[in-house]
Amino acid sequence: MSSHISLLILLQVKSPSLAVLSDDSSRTLTSSDFDLRSGLTPDPRVEGLLHFSNHDDLDRFNQEARQGNRHPELFALYPPADEIRPIPDCPKEHMGDRIIIRCQAIKFEIDIEPLFATLALYDLREKKKISENFYCDLNSDQFKGFLKPHTPQTDHSTLSRAAIFSITYPSPDIYLVIKIEKVLQQGEISDCAEPYMVMKETDSAKNKEKLEKLRNQSEMFCQRLGRYRMPFAWATVNIMNVISTATLDRDTTDSDSINGKSSSLEKRGQLPRRNSERFGTMEDQCNMSAFKPATITISTFCKQEGDRLSDEDLFKFLADIKKFSSLQRRIKTIPGTIKLDVTPVHDNPVACLSTELIPVKPLAEKNVRPVKEVLEFPSSEVYVPHSTYRNLLYVYPQRLNFVNRLTSGGRNITIKIQFMSGEDPSCVMPVIFGKSNGPEFVQEVYTPVTYHNKSPDFYEEVKMALPARLTERHHLLFTFYHISCQQKQNQTGASETLIGYSWLPILSTDRLQTGQYCLPIALDRLPVNYSLHSPEVPPVKWMESHKGVFNLEIQAVSSVHTQDNHLERFFTLCHALEGGVTFPLRVREEKIPENKLEHELKLSIISLSSSRLEPLVLYLHLVLDKLFTLIMQPMVIAGQTGTYRDMSPGLSDRRGHVSRAFRQTGTYRDMSPGLSDRRGRYSTMGRASATTVGTMLLQSRIRSSSNPDIPAPHSPEDTEVNNILSAKQFHEELALQIVVSTGVCRENAYKYAWFFFELLVSVFNKLNQDVPRRSRFSDRFKDDVTTIVSVVTLEQAEKVNISLAFFLYDLLSLMDRGFVFILVKNYCNQMSAKTVSMPTLISMRLEFLRILCSHEHYLNLSLYFSSPASAPVSPCPSISSQSSSSCSFQEQRILGLFELSQEFKQQHYLAGLLLTELSAALDMESEGLVQRKAINATYSLLCAHDLDQRCTRPEVRAKVATLYLPLVGIIIDSINYLDFTGTGLARGGKSKTGGSDEDPDNIPPINQSIAMAIAGNPFNTLARNALASMSAKAVATLSAETSRNLLVCFLWVMKNAERSLIQRWTVDMPSAQLNRLLELLTICVSCFEYRVRVSALQKSQQAKMQLEDSLLRGIGARGEMMRRAGGSDRAGQRVNLRWRKDLTQWRQTNDKHDKTKAELDQEALISGNLATESNLIVLDLLETIVQAVPLADCKDSVVGGVLRVLLHCLTCNQSTTFLSHCFSTLRALVVKFGDLLFEEEAEQCADLCQKVLQHCSSPVDGNRSQACATLYLIMRYSFSSANNFSRVKMQVTMSLASLVGKSEDFHEEYLRRSLRTILAYAEEDTEMQNTPLPSQVDELLRNLNSILSDTVKMREFQEDPEMLMDLMYRIAKGYQTSPDLRLTWLQNMAEKHKNRKCFTESAMCLVHAAALVAEYLSMLEDHKYLPVGSVTFQNISPNVLEESAVSDDILSPDEDGVCSGQYFTTSGLVGLLKQAAELFSNGGLYETVNEVYKIIMPVLEAHRDFRELVSTHEKLQRAFDNIIQKGHKRMFGTYFRVGFYGAKFGDLDEQEFVYKEPAITHLPEISHRLENFYSQCFGDALEMIKDSKDIDRSKLDANKAYIQITYVEPFFDDYEMKDRLTNFEKNFNLRRFMYTTPFTKAGRPRGELNEQYKRKTILTTMHTFPYIKTRINVIQKEEFDLTPIEVAIEDMQKKTRELAVATHREQPDAKMLQMLLQGSVGATVNQGPLEVAQVFLNEIPADPKLFRHHNKLRLCFKEFIMRCGEAVEKNKHLITLDQKEYQQELKKNYNRLRENLRPMLERKIPELYKPIKPRLENRDSVKRLSFRRALEENS
Repeated sequence: MSSHISLLILLQVKSPSLAVLSDDSSRTLTSSDFDLRSGLTPDPRVEGLLHFSNHDDLDRFNQEARQGNRHPELFALYPPADEIRPIPDCPKEHMGDRIIIRCQAIKFEIDIEPLFATLALYDLREKKKISENFYCDLNSDQFKGFLKPHTPQTDHSTLSRAAIFSITYPSPDIYLVIKIEKVLQQGEISDCAEPYMVMKETDSAKNKEKLEKLRNQSEMFCQRLGRYRMPFAWATVNIMNVISTATLDRDTTDSDSINGKSSSLEKRGQLPRRNSERFGTMEDQCNMSAFKPATITISTFCKQEGDRLSDEDLFKFLADIKKFSSLQRRIKTIPGTIKLDVTPVHDNPVACLSTELIPVKPLAEKNVRPVKEVLEFPSSEVYVPHSTYRNLLYVYPQRLNFVNRLTSGGRNITIKIQFMSGEDPSCVMPVIFGKSNGPEFVQEVYTPVTYHNKSPDFYEEVKMALPARLTERHHLLFTFYHISCQQKQNQTGASETLIGYSWLPILSTDRLQTGQYCLPIALDRLPVNYSLHSPEVPPVKWMESHKGVFNLEIQAVSSVHTQDNHLERFFTLCHALEGGVTFPLRVREEKIPENKLEHELKLSIISLSSSRLEPLVLYLHLVLDKLFTLIMQPMVIAGQTGTYRDMSPGLSDRRGHVSRAFRQTGTYRDMSPGLSDRRGRYSTMGRASATTVGTMLLQSRIRSSSNPDIPAPHSPEDTEVNNILSAKQFHEELALQIVVSTGVCRENAYKYAWFFFELLVSVFNKLNQDVPRRSRFSDRFKDDVTTIVSVVTLEQAEKVNISLAFFLYDLLSLMDRGFVFILVKNYCNQMSAKTVSMPTLISMRLEFLRILCSHEHYLNLSLYFSSPASAPVSPCPSISSQSSSSCSFQEQRILGLFELSQEFKQQHYLAGLLLTELSAALDMESEGLVQRKAINATYSLLCAHDLDQRCTRPEVRAKVATLYLPLVGIIIDSINYLDFTGTGLARGGKSKTGGSDEDPDNIPPINQSIAMAIAGNPFNTLARNALASMSAKAVATLSAETSRNLLVCFLWVMKNAERSLIQRWTVDMPSAQLNRLLELLTICVSCFEYRVRVSALQKSQQAKMQLEDSLLRGIGARGEMMRRAGGSDRAGQRVNLRWRKDLTQWRQTNDKHDKTKAELDQEALISGNLATESNLIVLDLLETIVQAVPLADCKDSVVGGVLRVLLHCLTCNQSTTFLSHCFSTLRALVVKFGDLLFEEEAEQCADLCQKVLQHCSSPVDGNRSQACATLYLIMRYSFSSANNFSRVKMQVTMSLASLVGKSEDFHEEYLRRSLRTILAYAEEDTEMQNTPLPSQVDELLRNLNSILSDTVKMREFQEDPEMLMDLMYRIAKGYQTSPDLRLTWLQNMAEKHKNRKCFTESAMCLVHAAALVAEYLSMLEDHKYLPVGSVTFQNISPNVLEESAVSDDILSPDEDGVCSGQYFTTSGLVGLLKQAAELFSNGGLYETVNEVYKIIMPVLEAHRDFRELVSTHEKLQRAFDNIIQKGHKRMFGTYFRVGFYGAKFGDLDEQEFVYKEPAITHLPEISHRLENFYSQCFGDALEMIKDSKDIDRSKLDANKAYIQITYVEPFFDDYEMKDRLTNFEKNFNLRRFMYTTPFTKAGRPRGELNEQYKRKTILTTMHTFPYIKTRINVIQKEEFDLTPIEVAIEDMQKKTRELAVATHREQPDAKMLQMLLQGSVGATVNQGPLEVAQVFLNEIPADPKLFRHHNKLRLCFKEFIMRCGEAVEKNKHLITLDQKEYQQELKKNYNRLRENLRPMLERKIPELYKPIKPRLENRDSVKRLSFRRALEENS
């Protein structure tokens, strides 16, 4: 064969980047090529390649190799199923997103006195302060010394400079406000601030004395007035802007995210609901827990205004700042700096203090400066129950009004605030929290003073720790003072002057007083027992006649005081029941006698629903505690026992809200003793201790239907609970009450059945588990449960379906299982009778079954035995005892095991129910949600088995897999619904049915070449493959992710089922079913292909391969994964093993967007292992099928089908581990069925050769050595039949040619090494040494090596596409005598053109390929409908004739494997042409599409392929429509002449080409492109010639390279123009091009009109455009010159034509017309028409030769002036009103021009009008037109 292959020599020239390209293709490749033997050492050979004489030994060896080091758990590598029943968190204190703010510096320009800072958060949108104050100061020791007299002690907790702020509801309008205070001194705030505004510490020389004086002054004020403060300045920053900016800057490699902390969005899940949608938007902008630590620097302070200190004024300032994004001018500023650090809080920092100043773990050493938690006041309600003791009171003095007071005393007013336990001064309590650098708690606090203000505003916040027990004596005492700032000369002692008093009792009718108050002020000393009354009562002297003059607000944050009337009432009455109270009982203003207690209690329960939701949730545990107690304990009132049943209406209508609050409360799994003790210390209103609360939470275990809890382990019993239970069985009482309830009560009981189900199960867990199940519950109770389940199923199933399932799930662990199965059966029957839509019904049953099947004893309950005989009678023995029993399958029942039969459903009740629902769901097209639910239920179940530690032994797994054999049948039947295009490698592709799956990464579908490769079809022409035929069947109804979930179930069953069973199943399987199974395996390979995101491994191809090589071998990977899984012994824990996430390797990082590199690498590792394992399962199954082939009837199709799947495996990304096993299987296939494959599967063998060759160029050594061994084995086994070997040689050669031409990342050096390795195999094969095989292999490898040499040269021209295409063109031409290889190279060229968007050239390559095929088809087959060789293609392009076949004596088709490829068939021809038509259409050549289909149509008609004919006519219609719509708008190519000059170009020197460039390419663009490329070759030696003059070689520098580029236009003779009418025809089949060069005789390019000559150059190219390349050699060049008068004639003809076109357009363009008129008749046009006429027409020429030209120009002017007249008239109808004057001017100019031209136009040359004598001579249009230069020279 190779003797026919002639190749082109490419001579290297001096420049390494340029080759000599000549058209001489007769030379062949010589031995100067790289020698394989001498230059390379072969790779290591695969051991034992030829040792296996026995097929069984080979199979056994391969099987053992495959089974080594495998992952036993497939699902450990797969994203875990959603947890069915997540365990809720323990109740804990609510915290929002937490940030820590550290105060690093507060500096002003001068440092003269101590300053004090207060930090707090404000929400501008809600107009609310959302945190308490945090106090800190950064004063020096010197300044602290100033205040010594007023600071008795400094507690460690007050030294804090860092605070933790919590933000529950992030909003873009949250501001951090820093207020600065100073010690009170004489003067207005402005006076005190002035030094700070005008002086600087840096000007110390100038200001030294002044500063010293100011310091002394401040020291004096500190000593005298150190306890009083005055407002000074404030500053603010939008804290959310800082966080969002830091979030944007954040790098994914930050350590924050490595710790895997939960993001704010996850934390937000603790909140049952948000009040407003607006909060969602903020979360998108910034991640509060994952921003970069940031430093805030504020460089401006605002001076405080004495009359604008209130919060209302502050919000106005903030609104202005937001609106104008800067401070308004009216706000006076003080220069200074605040530096704050902001960081997110993940774990509690060391030395942290709670808001009550209690140390929080981790504790620190004494000397560490503490961090304080700042209490949040959320901007909206937070529904989280109390879980810690908190009892804080906040007092906010707001306003004082002394304006009307006549006395002069009260101007510098301060208020002393104290918390008193009695009236004696000694009763003051130290419960007020201190500020910075002072005592922790103080007895009194003074408000800041506003100088000389009689009605000051206050902004002080006084925080107090309320005593746990309050009495009527506790009250707040306010004392008002005037402060004398200046000490008078006579005055000594105190600077305070008393003004008056006011007070507020803390309790009012036993209820904490909170809210707004306006108090009067008493001027006298307070009377005795004043604290027992409100300030309105006592008879004392009042300021302003007892009028309220002091406004304040009181807020409480307390877990003791409910602050809700309805709750207070309910708790008070419950407390009365417990005894120890005297009647009548006082509740607020009313008194309740003992006989009305029961009635009032009922009313109070009903009125609970009227309480506010937030306090109801806060105290919900207590409310439930009381309600449950009332159910069980009879009420003893006045010696009478009352019953209390109908309690549920009380909470009924709020239960939905309440349930939301308890989604996250769950249970206390282990309450640490310390916590319990601390809670026990505090008395909670004397009603129930916090410990009881915790235990009652444990008791009730409330959770929602959507997010329930798992039964918790036992906790220490509570005596109160035991007492209740011993009195009466709570569960029986509760069930009875539900059953006997009526009316609204019954409706609510069943509506909120989930709550009672959970309550019952919680109680069951307390019962004695030692009692046998059957006698554990009374018959009455069982009847009640049956009734409840039945009613719920009938009436509320849609709402509480999941809760009902969990209830039965729990009952399976607690009650008799037979009884529970009866309940399940009743449920199924009742559901079937319901009148709901089928999808809803299936969906509900699926949810129900998924939960039931997740039970830990599900396998036992499913009786997974192969035959009824071996199944036990009643509840099952353990798995371990079953696993020993052997399987006995009856022959005739093998196929039946894979079907969902009635027998199966009876035998395996739960599994049967689930698989029935799955089958029904898959049959429901367009119900994506239902299908997803069904598949996820099955998938999560198998996932549970796989990760269940009880199912680790292979025999147990085989048994479990047997239980799911019907699933395999269901999946094979639903193959049409699978979506394999998206391959769903991200978690969840978009569902095609609009499912809600999110798609994080858009993963491209399987590319066309892979899909085609499955069909053995490397160039995408024919859709004869499994995937394409499938996609035509039915639109996939499953999303990509759901399809993957279903397929992983299939793979799991196949992995674990018994091998012999599978083998017998495949033997008995009908042929069609087996084909579907193979199709399914193909889809599995595509779906689980290894694809890692680009960002995960930013490495080179080599590094990526090496990484995969190490990761995916499985060495160490499995051990590492199991170590991470936490392989500790979990047997001791009573946990549902099924849902342990720590057993799955796939961590929950998939939902995060900003993953760290470590996480991405981990993900890549896992997905690589998953790909390997799933593909190995497919390989195992293929081996099983192949080993069953000898027993099967359809041997041929089975082997072909298996080979198709294996080829698809090689097409996808695979790991080294898998590839080695895959190649082993392929070799076994060749060894066992070689003849069959080479004869019957020729096409697939060609594809196999290509795939194997591709892996021969792999950079991974292991892959390469396996591929070499496989390729040699193919050659060796095909050698037995001569015809086969010659065909294989041709296929290998073509494959390499194709690979070289198309592959981008092709490694030539590795492939050469592989060729050397194959040579080594041939040399070492002792059996074959005496045969011609070694020499044949040697010859083949030499040919392959020569093709590689071409490749090297191609690599050099990657940057110059024209040179690259020229080289490929020459290579293709070199294969003129080898049609298969020429075809391959034409296809390679087509692919390259297509990648560069040169669609027309790509189409032409395919037309040439089709013509080549047609030539050889006409030799093989004589059919009228086939084209008669390449002649038929002439209408498309005359270039195609070069494909005419070589004569028959050189080459005869169908011998020696020549022309045996898939394209040398009728369908191959049609395929090539259809692709060409598509490409022509993409290129806009719609007319050519018609010509292509003219060749296709007879073939389709002859084959009666009417479906294809319909499609063809539709495409033709589209093409013709496009011609009509886009005809004149289409832009075709732009052409340039490019000349190369200079010895540096080698044989390119003095070569000229015409380049075809895309439409509207400008000269600078192509010039820049070529200059860039050749500069890299020649550097500064390259010069671009700017003009288009002829090149004089003698003037060029021999050491330089010159390129000349000229724009050229297509040129046609007059006779051609008659046929080329349309725009397309003028741009297609172009061979002649023209460019013009202006010149004068003097040598200048431009001159006066009478000396302006023009040279026209016409170039003829070797081929017509478009061709199979974008540049063509110029083979002929003609030139002729135009005289000045001829130039003038051409110009006037052009002007006239333009005017005529513009005037007669269907839709005239007024602007265009006016522009042309302006250039024609305008008054001031230089070298315009008038000047041309005056130069050439003023006088009759003296030379008779010019008479005709003179006359022609005169006639041109006559037509021109006529066209001008038409245009002026036309313009008259187009102008608008404002252009009338312009039109008149045009008309005047036109008339003037006509008058000026008239005498010249009327003057005729008499000689031209004499009678003409006939002359006989050749008419040559060019000669008549011009004087040739040659003629001039001769004359």
